[in-house]
Amino acid sequence: MFEYDLLVVGSANADLVVGVERRPGAGETVLGSDLALHPGGKGANQAVAAARLGARTALLARVGDDAHGRLLLDSQRAAGVDTSGVLTGGAPTGVALITVDPSGDNSIVVSPGANGRLTPDDVRAAPASALLAASRVVSAQLEIPLETVEEVVRALRPGTRFVLNPSPPRELPAAVLAACDPLIVNEHEARVVLGAHPDGAGGTPEEWAGALLALGPRSVVVTLGEEGALAADTSGTVRVPAVRVAAVDTTGAGDSFTAALAWRLGAGESLADAAAYAARVGAVAVTRQGAQASFPTAEEIEEITAV
Repeated sequence: MFEYDLLVVGSANADLVVGVERRPGAGETVLGSDLALHPGGKGANQAVAAARLGARTALLARVGDDAHGRLLLDSQRAAGVDTSGVLTGGAPTGVALITVDPSGDNSIVVSPGANGRLTPDDVRAAPASALLAASRVVSAQLEIPLETVEEVVRALRPGTRFVLNPSPPRELPAAVLAACDPLIVNEHEARVVLGAHPDGAGGTPEEWAGALLALGPRSVVVTLGEEGALAADTSGTVRVPAVRVAAVDTTGAGDSFTAALAWRLGAGESLADAAAYAARVGAVAVTRQGAQASFPTAEEIEEITAV
């Protein structure tokens, strides 16, 4: 029935990465490593991650008519992603400025560029409409305009599952929340989405998940870094343990987690089992430099499972 296991609607950025001994404070300058250029963006990352795992994947995004845009298209095609939904022009390709410290933690500033020109009209156009109709799962993030994500939700076909990672976070409209299955958040994103909700200021991850479910999502996954993840729906809450690895670079790890989770849910796995698989994918990703270059294949994940 479905031609694609996953359609990712989201951003495509050129990642400009510098390693630093520590992040600068206000008004401070620090020296870093040589500049590295990688294809990135949450949408493009998720598409590559899913395709590497074997999912039939398409991307709906917008890039500039420039060298960074060509880099991103080449990376998608090399991974086996269908790029017929990638639009060109309107602004330069988005850029992410990333610093990575010795522990592998990163800080990111995004200049949206063409990502900000991915509009509801683009979603309603025939190519995007055809992709939405042909996809078992649709995944989105918030590096594109919120109104575009709202249009994606309105355009979902019966039987299509919607997965949202609200990053960068903001409070979400009720219709978007109600479509999420799951809503995937880290601690910071959970607090922002909860906003003025009475449980939004503190509590345990279990309490955050419960408060988020009360806002309308069908299910919620809270990622907890070295502590693993938490999966929650109306049937209950399950802790998913982390896979212990030596982290080198966390850039893109959350995107690989989201992509793996979305794909395995579409394949019929339970929320807890899909989250456990996604945790293994994210664990491999943090042991390698860069975002898309770090994403593992399904065979590599099977080797981890067998150990």
